Amino acid sequence: MIVKQLIFLVILHAVSSKSQSSFPNKGHTNNWAVLVDTSRFWFNYRHVANVLSIYRSVKRLGIPDSQIILMIADDMACNPRNPRPATVFNNANQHINVYGDDVEVDYRGYEVTVENFVRLLTGRLPPGTPRSKQLLTDEGSNVLIYLTGHGGDGFLKFQDSEEITSQEMADALEQMWQKQRYHETFFMIDTCQAASMYERFYSPNILAVGSSLVGEDSLSKGCYSKSIFQHHVDPAIGVYIIDRYTYYALDFLENVDLQTNKSVGEFLKVCPKSVCISTVGVRKDLFQRNPDEVPVTDFFGSVRPIDLMDQVAIEPLVVDVGQRKVVPSTKKRKYAYVQPIVNVDTVSL
Repeated sequence: MIVKQLIFLVILHAVSSKSQSSFPNKGHTNNWAVLVDTSRFWFNYRHVANVLSIYRSVKRLGIPDSQIILMIADDMACNPRNPRPATVFNNANQHINVYGDDVEVDYRGYEVTVENFVRLLTGRLPPGTPRSKQLLTDEGSNVLIYLTGHGGDGFLKFQDSEEITSQEMADALEQMWQKQRYHETFFMIDTCQAASMYERFYSPNILAVGSSLVGEDSLSKGCYSKSIFQHHVDPAIGVYIIDRYTYYALDFLENVDLQTNKSVGEFLKVCPKSVCISTVGVRKDLFQRNPDEVPVTDFFGSVRPIDLMDQVAIEPLVVDVGQRKVVPSTKKRKYAYVQPIVNVDTVSL
């Protein structure tokens, strides 16, 4: 019996080693983003503002809507309680309308479920699913996964009716790796006890960050020391409008462009405990590169392949008509001029 168990473990180790090393090293060729708000109801306005803040940033930095999967469990912009219809702001001064003019929501309302989320990541969607609801990544894709909502130790709630566990999240990412659906993944989560959601990850090439450690709450911007942060509580809306970690992440990304030299390592330090109140957790043992040497646009920006040409033939755009021999056309004309039947000049009225 012991010998059989040892043989099984050797085979399992060999298969696991092969799965992590036999994939073709295609390199980084494209970027995708999966942005998920899991909360409903007006008092969770801040979670919608969170996910739209990241959506605004990645879209501004060049990732097209065709490569962004946006899941929003409730429509705060069109909620009857919204005093400013068709807008979602992340502070009381209305500095940035994160809803924008051309937001494209791929999963909304009751479509935002654990099943749909896992099916999206693993590519196990039903036949006939629209392209806009599919994550069409490959072994060259860098994938940004951002989650926000209410969570606890080892789980994240979806719409207060179900939850995804940290083990289910880890298994979904492993399926992605086995099916060659990503090159590198940046997992980012803003929720209470956020670090518990990436503790069970075991797949390679994953960098993870959470807004709070196990046993800590992830606080809203303005819900602590209100005398200092009062400008981020909007009395017209009546609820807190953004979480602290995402607010400072957005503040960092607003100062990033495609030519930036800022790194992912800098991004991981955007919210120290002095301003976040909670302790931001980072896991990088599964990630093969040094985050300080990875451009932040490797996950938040677009990839634009450029082909360098060694020899280019340059021809003049303007041709000297005087030096060009004009050859009369022998092509038969399709239409011919026909004289009018009546000469209007000779007709008397």
